[in-house]
Amino acid sequence: MAGNTRRPGATRRPTSKKGPVVGTGGHRRRGLEGKGPTPKAEDRVNHKAHKVRARKESAGSEGGVPRRTAALGRSGTRATSGGREIVVGRNSVVEALRAGIPVSTMYVAGRVEVDDRVREALTHATSRSIPVLETPRGELDRLTDGANHQGLAIMVPPYRYLDPEDLIDPEQPGVPLIVALDGVTDPRNLGAVLRCVSAFGGHGVVVPTRRSVGVNAGAWKASAGAAARVPVAQATNLTRALERYRSAGFFVVGLAADGAVSLPDLQLTDVPLVLVIGSEGKGLSRLVQETCDQVVSIPMGGGLESLNAGVAAGIALYEVARLRGIFTR
Repeated sequence: MAGNTRRPGATRRPTSKKGPVVGTGGHRRRGLEGKGPTPKAEDRVNHKAHKVRARKESAGSEGGVPRRTAALGRSGTRATSGGREIVVGRNSVVEALRAGIPVSTMYVAGRVEVDDRVREALTHATSRSIPVLETPRGELDRLTDGANHQGLAIMVPPYRYLDPEDLIDPEQPGVPLIVALDGVTDPRNLGAVLRCVSAFGGHGVVVPTRRSVGVNAGAWKASAGAAARVPVAQATNLTRALERYRSAGFFVVGLAADGAVSLPDLQLTDVPLVLVIGSEGKGLSRLVQETCDQVVSIPMGGGLESLNAGVAAGIALYEVARLRGIFTR
């Protein structure tokens, strides 16, 4: 009967107690506007080209045995095969971008919670034309080897090293000054050395291929931009590289606590010079020390026995610059 509301089905029940609501689709996507250029196929984790490259790079040089990637470091950086690195975590990524570290790709997790750090990272990426790739969280977990990436990661390309002989340039201004590092493994020390070389008129840095730190994300950050100005060469054998410098007319000086000459008494600073600095714990290796033309020490008091490589480089380079008179020009 019409109007009989007691009969089941006689009236329509609302489909939702809350009533109609405004849709939220696309809100998070709009938060990622300005993604920059499209990344290359090999940098897109879901693309076949990326998987092919990953398989090639994971194959070791000894009989094709796969190599495991290195563990995540304290700075939020993970080394990968092929010399690349992944910096993960919002703070680490933003700090790396502020320091001007070269970046090949930025990865942003899908449906990421956008905060000030994510916005700043995207702003840096847009201004520097860094490709930004929105990546499913599962793929980003795999790419970062399960690290706590917080939805944000960047890929740092491998550094392009020079050959040690490339630093011998007769046309470069000033008297050549090169710093060689022997057994220095802390990237912060390498970054500090690069800053000192840039500040005191040095022309380059040489690091060994093995048992030595390279120009990674940590060194870039510690150098405060000096890594972009100071060339770094990589030597397969540091002793042989020093011998080649000696043959080219360089005077090779090593720093050691037991040096026969004190740094203020250093002579021949007006000739092409190679300053060799060892690690804080072991100092110069025996073969490297025997290759040096002269071994000098830094006078210290207060019971200290050694200085880290960055501090020692700063003191020695300042003294060389003072003896060369560059502060009076």
